[in-house]
Amino acid sequence: MTTQIPALLIIDMQQAMAMPQAGERNNPQAEANIARLLAAWRAGDLPVIHVRHMSRTPGSLFWPGQSGAEFQPVFQPLDSEMVFEKNVPDAFTHSALERWLHVRGIRRLLLVGVSTNNSVESTARSAGNLGFDTLVVSDATFAFARADYHGTPRSADEVHAMALANLDGEYARVLSTGQALALLAADSPAAGRHGGEALP
Repeated sequence: MTTQIPALLIIDMQQAMAMPQAGERNNPQAEANIARLLAAWRAGDLPVIHVRHMSRTPGSLFWPGQSGAEFQPVFQPLDSEMVFEKNVPDAFTHSALERWLHVRGIRRLLLVGVSTNNSVESTARSAGNLGFDTLVVSDATFAFARADYHGTPRSADEVHAMALANLDGEYARVLSTGQALALLAADSPAAGRHGGEALP
């Protein structure tokens, strides 16, 4: 049986993402919004999936066994929640994520985490191409400043906005944390107490 409530897919919320070495970022409220969504999904006993990056490059902050590769404490998975590890940006590549979702009849995904233009975008593209109804939460994701192909410095907000523009209407639908909570409340009355703004 296929469920209309999306699984919450939390991408790469690891300790390295909070380290100064990660660089200048945007959306300082992202962690709080992810925590709000995680609390709502847990309260509704809904599917939560954690993805973490395990680098194959020695010296990386995400090298297995390093503190940077560990989940941030607030996003530590429960025993009942699924964890997928990856070593490329896309959470579907070389993993059993797609099959795991199909077996459970899950056809909708709500993506949060980091970074918007890297693991979030690549995972959302694959999800959309594989036929999943894919939602990306704009204020529960964040990016880091970087230079563009021509060498022009781009702020974290610019990188984030461009990544969302790449996805919206093509591979996914972009929405806010409030809209995601409203969507949950509409599909699951028991979760309605979490509140949220109306969907457009």
